Amino acid sequence: MANLLYQQIEMLSREKHIEPEIVVSAIEDAMVVAARKYYKTEENLRGKFNADTGQVDVFSVLTVVEEVADPKAEISLAEAKKKNPTAEIGTEILTAKPTDVLGRIAAQTAKQVILQKVREAERDTIYNEYHTRVGELVTVIVKRAEGPDLIVDMGRTEARLPKREQSKLETYNIGERLRVVIKMVDRAAKGPQVIVSRGDASLVQRLFEMEVPEIYDGTVQIRFAAREAGERTKVAVMSRDKDVDPVGACVGMKGMRVQSIIRELRGEKIDIIPYSEETVAFAQKALSPAKVTRVQIVDPETKKLEVIVEDSQLSLAIGKKGQNVRLASKLIGWDIDIKSEEEKRREIEEQMTALTAPTTPLTALAGVGPKTIEKIEAAGITNVEKLAGMTPEQLMEIPGIGEKMVDKIYQAVNRFYEGGGEAAAGEAVENTDALAEDAGTEVAAGDAATAEESSAAASEAGVVEAPETATEGETISENEEAAEPGSTGEGGQAAEAEDESAAKNENGEEVESADEKKDADRSEEAKS
Repeated sequence: MANLLYQQIEMLSREKHIEPEIVVSAIEDAMVVAARKYYKTEENLRGKFNADTGQVDVFSVLTVVEEVADPKAEISLAEAKKKNPTAEIGTEILTAKPTDVLGRIAAQTAKQVILQKVREAERDTIYNEYHTRVGELVTVIVKRAEGPDLIVDMGRTEARLPKREQSKLETYNIGERLRVVIKMVDRAAKGPQVIVSRGDASLVQRLFEMEVPEIYDGTVQIRFAAREAGERTKVAVMSRDKDVDPVGACVGMKGMRVQSIIRELRGEKIDIIPYSEETVAFAQKALSPAKVTRVQIVDPETKKLEVIVEDSQLSLAIGKKGQNVRLASKLIGWDIDIKSEEEKRREIEEQMTALTAPTTPLTALAGVGPKTIEKIEAAGITNVEKLAGMTPEQLMEIPGIGEKMVDKIYQAVNRFYEGGGEAAAGEAVENTDALAEDAGTEVAAGDAATAEESSAAASEAGVVEAPETATEGETISENEEAAEPGSTGEGGQAAEAEDESAAKNENGEEVESADEKKDADRSEEAKS
C-alpha cells in the first residue's frame, strides 16, 4: 500500500514535471484542510506523510511559552511538562488527531486541494522554464484555432500565436510545423501563457544564426533589425574581423544562405545593410536601394534627420506606403524627413522671402492697448503679419487673452488692413492724377507752340489762316447746313466744351483759348 502510494506520487511528478516533494506537501496540506473542516477547529494543525507506512498523520501543534496569550496556539511550560517531560520554552508539543474518522466529504476536499496544489506547482514550473527563454527559436505544431489566434503545441505546454504576431503572407493548417520565437510569458490568473511570434524581427535574427556560421560564432554581429512581417526586413550587420565581409557572409555563395531564410519567411524581402557608427553614413545605407544626395542632422536631442534625394529617387526612398523610410527610421533609431531637391529649393526660397518681407510692429494696431501688446509679444508674436495668420484658438492659448479680447484684436487687424488698402489706393489715384496733369500740360504747351508757328508762317505768306480749332469748326459746318448764329450744333457744343475746359484750366490756358476764339470770329467776318 505504501509503495503503491509513493509510486503514484512519482508518476504524477514525472507527468507534470514537478518534484515529488511538491506532491507530498500537497497531500499533507490536503489532509490538514480536511481535518480542520471535520473537527471545525482553529487550532494550528500540521500534516506529516510517512513514506514507510503510506499514512498521512495530522497533529495539533502548540508552542511552549511562559505566559499563554493564545490558548489555541500556545501552551504553558507546566502543562507541556505533563505531556513531554523534556519540553522547554520554544519547543512544540504535537498532539495526534485521528484521521480514520474522516468521511467522504473530507476526502473530496482533500482531492480538490491536491489538484489545486499540483496545478499551481505546474504553473510555476512552466513559468520558471520559459520566461528565461524569451527570444529563443522553437519548433511548434499548430494544434487548433481560437478565433483569429492559433494554439500551438510546444511539447510540455501550449502556446498562443496571436493574430498580430502572424505574417501577412502566411496561412496555417492544423498539424503544420512552424518555427517561432518565444515573444513573452504572461503570468495570468489561469496560469502562465506563453506567447510566440512569427512576425517579430528576432525571428529573422535567429534564422540568420542558424544559417550563417559567422553569426553563430560571433564573427559577424547583427546590430539592429527592423521588420514589417510579410513585407520587408532590414538587417544591419557588422564584422569583428576586417577580413570577413558581413554582407557577403549573410548572403552566401549565389545567395544560398539568405534564400533559405526567405523561403522560411514565405518570400519576404530582406535588405542586408552594413552597419556604421556614423549616423549620417548609416542613414544613407539604411535607405537603400534609393540613392541619397545628402543627410543633415536637424536636432540631435530629439534625433531628427533631413534627407535630400534627387527628384527621380524620391518615390524609391519613401517606398510603397512609406515602408522603406519607416523601416530605415526603425533601424537607425532616428526620425527621417525625406525631401526632394526641388522641395528643398522651394523651402529655401520661402525662407528667404520670409526673411526679406517687410513686417509691421504691433504698435501700429489702433484699439489694442500696450498691455495686450506685451502679452502677445511675450508669446513670440512680434508683428501684425504673424498675428493675422493666427486662429482664434491659438490666440486664446496666450495667457491673459480671452474671447472678447480676441474679437477686439481681429477687429483691429481688419481695420489695419482695410485702412492700409484705402491709403494705398489713394496714393495710386494721386500719382495717376499728377501724371495726367503733367502730360496734359505738356500737350497743351505743344499745341500752343504749333499754333504760334503756323500763324507766323501764314503772316509771312500774306494769308490770314484761322487756328486749328476754327478750321475744325468750319469743316463740321460745311458737312451740315450752315449754322445760324446762336444755334446749338455740334460745333457749338464743341465750343462750349472748350469754354468749360478753358474755364476749369488752372495753368493759364484760359486766356489762350479766348484769343483763339477771337481769331476764329475775325475769320468768319472776313469770309462773309
